[in-house]
Amino acid sequence: MVLSSPQGLRQRKAPDDGSGNSGAQDQCGQSEKMCQAHEEVVWGQTPGGEVFRVPTTHDVLTGLFHPRYPKSHLDILNLSLLGLQLILFYILSRPAAKAFFLFYFVFWRAAYDAGLGWVLTKQSKRKWMVREIQRLGWLDEKRNPAARDWIRAQLQGKMGKDYSFDELPLEYNTWLLFRQLVDVILLNDFLAYCMFAFACFRVPEGLSFPVHAMRWIGGVALVVFNLWVKTEAHNVVKDYGWYWGDVFFQRGALVFDGVFELAPHPMYSVGYAGYYGLSLMVGSYAVLYVSLAAHAAQFAFLVFFENPHIERMYGKRKPIALRKPVSASECKKIQKVNGSCQLPSSIEDNVDQLSTPAATEGESATDTDTETECEGNRSYRPTQPILLESTISQHDLHHKYFRRDVVVLQNIDLLRSSDAMLALLLVYVILGSSLPVLSYHATLTLYFAHACVWCIFHSFGLGLLLRAQSKSKFLVRHFLKHYHYPSRDHGDGAVQEAFTNWKALYNVSLCMTYTSLTSLAWKSYTAPVAWFEGDALLCHTLGALLIALHGWAAMESFEVLGVFGWFYGDFFMEDFPAHLEYTGIFRYLNNPELMSGASFLGLALISGSKLVGMLAIVRFMSHWWFLQIVENPHMKKLYGDSLRKDAGFVKVIKNVASKNARLLESRAGRHAPEIKRVAKEVKGTFDKVFEETADVVEEFLARSKPKISEVMQETKVLLQQSRERLVITRVARDLSSYDTAKYKISIVPSNSGDKRFHLGESIKVDWQAPARHSRRDWIGIYKIGANKSTLVTKISSMGLWVPVHDEEWNQDVPVDDTSRITTRGKEPELGIVAFEGSTLPWTIGQYEVRYHHDGKYNVLSLDGPCEVYVSKPASLDFASVRECLVRIVPLCLDSDPDLIPISCGGTQEPADTDSAIARDVDDFSFWSERQAKRICCVIKQAFGVEYAPDVVMADANLTALANRILVSKQMQVR
Repeated sequence: MVLSSPQGLRQRKAPDDGSGNSGAQDQCGQSEKMCQAHEEVVWGQTPGGEVFRVPTTHDVLTGLFHPRYPKSHLDILNLSLLGLQLILFYILSRPAAKAFFLFYFVFWRAAYDAGLGWVLTKQSKRKWMVREIQRLGWLDEKRNPAARDWIRAQLQGKMGKDYSFDELPLEYNTWLLFRQLVDVILLNDFLAYCMFAFACFRVPEGLSFPVHAMRWIGGVALVVFNLWVKTEAHNVVKDYGWYWGDVFFQRGALVFDGVFELAPHPMYSVGYAGYYGLSLMVGSYAVLYVSLAAHAAQFAFLVFFENPHIERMYGKRKPIALRKPVSASECKKIQKVNGSCQLPSSIEDNVDQLSTPAATEGESATDTDTETECEGNRSYRPTQPILLESTISQHDLHHKYFRRDVVVLQNIDLLRSSDAMLALLLVYVILGSSLPVLSYHATLTLYFAHACVWCIFHSFGLGLLLRAQSKSKFLVRHFLKHYHYPSRDHGDGAVQEAFTNWKALYNVSLCMTYTSLTSLAWKSYTAPVAWFEGDALLCHTLGALLIALHGWAAMESFEVLGVFGWFYGDFFMEDFPAHLEYTGIFRYLNNPELMSGASFLGLALISGSKLVGMLAIVRFMSHWWFLQIVENPHMKKLYGDSLRKDAGFVKVIKNVASKNARLLESRAGRHAPEIKRVAKEVKGTFDKVFEETADVVEEFLARSKPKISEVMQETKVLLQQSRERLVITRVARDLSSYDTAKYKISIVPSNSGDKRFHLGESIKVDWQAPARHSRRDWIGIYKIGANKSTLVTKISSMGLWVPVHDEEWNQDVPVDDTSRITTRGKEPELGIVAFEGSTLPWTIGQYEVRYHHDGKYNVLSLDGPCEVYVSKPASLDFASVRECLVRIVPLCLDSDPDLIPISCGGTQEPADTDSAIARDVDDFSFWSERQAKRICCVIKQAFGVEYAPDVVMADANLTALANRILVSKQMQVR
């Protein structure tokens, strides 16, 4: 693998293609020594652009142990520490040696993985070591001549004749000094581990001679393999890569071949095989577990420093949702017709699909290719792709076949039936395996609770879900929010998927309700001893008849309703004709599903269980609630006056009751008016109780909904405030030495001339500070009213801040020992900072800016208010919505010309000018998912609709997104 190098630097290896080899041989004149000398000429470049010749370095073992090489003070320290370990190993007893060398090894391992990792990370991000040496003046002849002379003496003795301390840049000399520290740590870490292993040596008992022989052969083989891997790795990367030289300067192109093709990160993976070989030889579990811990620490070093550094240095960001045509050779299924490839006829579906590669897919330092360095420079023209008649991208193909699929438990959605069944299965398996042995009564209670939960969920849980669907298209909007559909399907895809998942959820709930009921009845059933004594046979007969009645009513209902009515299709699909036909069982009953309670009563009679009887009562009550609160209101809204009031059975009963009432009235004589009055009062009382109960339940739900919403909103606000207030307010105590009146900040007006900024628009702030202000000062932006005090800020900025001097900060942590560094002179210092991207507030409202002192929360000046707003469409039509998106999307993408649509001023690649493969001018892409989340946040505030980031990344097109918003708004008003 080749990692790119700065222009103008000579490569470490000569090109090895045909022409390169012949040229090199001609220049070398067939002299191997001259060729080697030519290859050793290496040039380096500092981050500042200074190019220098990299001197020859010697490996640590040669420099440290060879008697002809002079020893620096650090070498003497290193040899002393190594010798001390050998002496202590022979002096201490075995138990004492084990304890001492264990802690000693832990110290050096921590110095390596934690200490060097921390230092190298800071150097990689902010060139911290170089800046610290500059600040301390260790290499400055005027500021600290003694330190400079000492360092010079240490380095010159270790280097060859081509080394010149004074001519080489600061970065290279800092790296040489850092090498000395690394040598001390690495050698002492290695020897401490060996001493600990030797102290733990034992001969395992109970093993045969062949096993012992294999143990030693395997151990020696692993140690030898370890030494070979390390040696080969050093031969490939040399001292420059061994000592992380690219953290300090750049030197040619690094080629990772040889042993780096054996395994990923061989120096950190198979390069530690010797640990386990030594564990085998000494026969100690303690050594094995210490080896595992040390190896894990080395992998932590790799994960937290090495890989992020490689990504920063050599990684190449690739935009997400970038649409590039797929060549015919990449298609798995392709049909050639007249020399061209045919796609499915529906182009529209393909246009609205997308792939989401990683935000950054940089090359890793341990990835390997068959390319050499010269191949990295070779001009290579890939075969031109055979374009499909209807161009399609990998982006589109990905979202055609993958839509937030569940991977283990990631992306699980309980409103998606397959996910809900998965979660249900896991819950049953986990609870079933974790239950202890229960008594008979405890088992019955558990079965009752289980059946009761399913009964309540079936009526109340699914009922509330249907009610929300009836009122606000909740289920359809959920799928529109979280899943991508072709932009021009007018929401039909979301309706179909919502209804499909609802049908599966309803069926599972229905089956589990009756299965859990049957299980409870079976668990509580006891066969009678004497069938013909008492009421046992009668209860079984009546129970069987009730169960049969329920079965007959359910089949008759399904025959009339069909699949559409059985699954409440009129709650979802509006294109079905809305008309009522009172046929079959519905000729006699308005709600024959009430007979579903008959099976509950029947099983209660058969089992003779009070628990089943209680469950029957729960079933009747919950289903009555479902009819009154969910089904009847929706039927009235949908069918209006066409709904009949009384079914045939009720009419007949009323007619019979009226005839009997008239007959009774004629025979009652003078008592007839009184009887009639009492009957009306009783009937009115029942009707009034029924209506009032329904009204109370309806009113309770109507009143509780805003209260619940308010509680949820307040909870969100409290959680947000708790995050903001979860900060230890650090206050400076030296403000008396600063004239706070000389600190001033002011918000620069926007392009419109006022202090109103669109969401995503840069907010610039002018600042003025006295000459000797702290260089760790910072400016934060906060909502008006969030801070009650104007002297101290007591809530977190949540990342909405910018430093006054950016070089004094390492991300959000101030660089060490810079609090006393102030600007010189007498004139006040002026400057301007800009809030952009992630430092901007992405919520509309009134804000203020605050100038803080020395990395703390003392407020020295503030300005405000300024308003952050979002543009909204004048009318709900395609042109207006798209016009708003034309402004919103580029701002959310940081106005990066490589990301924003061509129609908004984005850059046009040469390939885009080819009409055969031209991309849509409304296409856009992302560097990270964070930018997609911004677009979702702004769309919610501008249009009142919510989308998941995956949906926006799937569209990645202004026209498609505008159509999607219109569909969502139409769903809201239906």
